[in-house]
Amino acid sequence: MDKLQALESTVDSLIARCQQLADDNRELRQQESDWQRERQRLVKNNEVARTRVEAMINRLKGLAQES
Repeated sequence: MDKLQALESTVDSLIARCQQLADDNRELRQQESDWQRERQRLVKNNEVARTRVEAMINRLKGLAQES
């Protein structure tokens, strides 16, 4: 009977560990999704900034050529 109780305890521990790993995995996947959205936002902002800087450079070049 002790072996059966030990086996039951081991199985219960494994079930609890699997549940904890599943919870951790779900949380990590959510964090990954959040980071991917943040990265997309930053890439978009970077592209907007790059476009504005290029426009300013072109205007400055135009002003320099006029004078």
